[in-house]
Amino acid sequence: MSYLVLARKYRPRNFTEMVGQEHVVQALTNALTQQRLHHAYLFTGTRGVGKTTVSRILAKSLNCQGPHGQGGITATPCGVCQACVDIDSGRFVDYTELDAASNRGVDEVQSLLEQAVYKPVQGRFKVFMIDEVHMLTNTAFNAMLKTLEEPPEYLKFVLATTDPQKVPVTVLSRCLQFNLRPMAPETVLTHLTEVLARENVPAQAPALRLLARAARGSMRDALSLTDQAIAFGGGQLQESSVRQMLGAVDRSYVFRLIDALAAGDGQTVVETTDALRLNGLSAASTLEEMCAVLQRMAVYQAVPQMAATVDQDDPEAVETARLADQMPADETQLLYSMCLHGRGELGLAPDEYAALTMVLLRLLAFKLRSEPAEKKTLTPSDHRGAPVGAPAHAQHTAASATRIRAVGSDASMSATTPRASPEPDPATPLGPQDAAPEPANLVSEPVAPDRDAGPGQVGSQQGRDGVTAVAAQAATAALHTQGAATALPVRSPDDFDRPARRDGVPLESRAPDVVSIPVRVAPEPGARLQPTPHSAPVPASAVYTPTEEGDVWHAAVQQMVAAETITALTRELALQSQLVARDGAHWLLRVERESLNQPTARERLRAVLEAAGHASELSVELGVVIDSPARRNAAAAAERQRRAQEIVNNDPYVQMLMRDYGAKIVPGSVKPL
Repeated sequence: MSYLVLARKYRPRNFTEMVGQEHVVQALTNALTQQRLHHAYLFTGTRGVGKTTVSRILAKSLNCQGPHGQGGITATPCGVCQACVDIDSGRFVDYTELDAASNRGVDEVQSLLEQAVYKPVQGRFKVFMIDEVHMLTNTAFNAMLKTLEEPPEYLKFVLATTDPQKVPVTVLSRCLQFNLRPMAPETVLTHLTEVLARENVPAQAPALRLLARAARGSMRDALSLTDQAIAFGGGQLQESSVRQMLGAVDRSYVFRLIDALAAGDGQTVVETTDALRLNGLSAASTLEEMCAVLQRMAVYQAVPQMAATVDQDDPEAVETARLADQMPADETQLLYSMCLHGRGELGLAPDEYAALTMVLLRLLAFKLRSEPAEKKTLTPSDHRGAPVGAPAHAQHTAASATRIRAVGSDASMSATTPRASPEPDPATPLGPQDAAPEPANLVSEPVAPDRDAGPGQVGSQQGRDGVTAVAAQAATAALHTQGAATALPVRSPDDFDRPARRDGVPLESRAPDVVSIPVRVAPEPGARLQPTPHSAPVPASAVYTPTEEGDVWHAAVQQMVAAETITALTRELALQSQLVARDGAHWLLRVERESLNQPTARERLRAVLEAAGHASELSVELGVVIDSPARRNAAAAAERQRRAQEIVNNDPYVQMLMRDYGAKIVPGSVKPL
């Protein structure tokens, strides 16, 4: 007898043998038990998850006759009656499977539907199973709609597809849909262990984990890879042989990379990627394995209880838990995102290993330093002036800034600015450079003096309230602009209630020491930033003053342009220039831009004019141009546009639309012919 592959040998024969699809098994089992049967079922899911298997088990449940031939519809087919045996062997006459990938036309579907008019020959129900139903043509779908909606009572439809989005909604609405999910690696691992135990094949647990991950949720793929691994390993499954067969990256490399990234060891990262290159291991597989490990690390970091109960017999799980405890959670998330997006960058780089190195080193570039930043504590000497060795303008600015007094607890200052400064030294005389200039451009609101205050008190109050928070902020901005590091002292209102003297004169009778800080006023927006009106005026380039020489020059330039004897810069020189004078064969032109007066362009224009019999000598000067061919052309175009706009505006039909229906002419949509 020929060898039967594991995927076929261990295909489930009943619902109890199905693994990983408990939600589908439960729904179908209850429906069969309660006799609540739908006439059409649609099973969706990726390859190898059990769509065809569920269809065959459902067909056996509907047609099972029991061991003694007296059975009925059941959720547990016996597997020994004639109907069950024939369905398992694929020769049951009332069970028809149609592969829509190769029989996708309307003729094949009509041939299948012609059998629907006949009652079952052997079983209780006829079951039509259409695999990969999304491959049918639209005509074929339309041909089966009526029968699918109202089939005979003895007919059941079972449809299977891997791409339900391509199935018409008219078909979806007529079916009971079940989505078969991809199986978890743990489920695949458990099933493989049972299968290999029955086959008496020795297998290492790490090798089975590799196969379970490589199956990507497909049990059929897992069994097929197991068959291949048994043949590759000579009847046994070892981790090294399975890894070599799959071309998978040893997770020891992955753990080494993550460990180095957590420690900030760039040398180990580069050496490990070089080792991957020498061993011929895929860079894409490396990033894929890193994503899987980082995902488990993120789970362990979010749920520490899972890391505490990890299986100690799984060395990879133990190492993953250790790395999760070593790497911060934010770096884990960042590295996962980089690895996930880095897989798309491998194809863009000329060398995938160089791209892999860059993806990994990117984390080191963004890795946060663990030590906190230094906090500078300001000393009294910092308040008084700039450091020694600072530029003279910085020292002068800092010295002036120490005398700015801002009154009011609501003054908005920088977080590093102290609330109050010590009293200025009375023994320090005020020099001429300390005199306060006139307050110019100082942004502040006038404050009304207190009615009960005396003349001196009024002046003192105005001096105190004159400098507002806006001036303080402007001073701070000026200091930052000039590079001064001195903080601005802010005095509280209580400081002014204490008598203060300087040079033997009470401060209340002196003029307030206020340094006005000019506030920069934003300039008016330029012409390009001004809003464009709906009906823009005629541009300045279209305005010109007609001259007698301009008529001659315009006609000559138009003739040269039409003949294409002048191009590029020579053409621009001719169009933008004005003919000022003609002295026999000597013509004098005037341009406004010096960039047009290039020797090469001037010589080419002279040669063309000489060939046309106009001038043999040409001079060009700079000046104001009032009449040029370009201005005349622009004026003519503006006039044509005005006439076209006038024709449209005066059209009775257009006026009726605007008057009765509120229509509007889109600016710029009217173009002259």
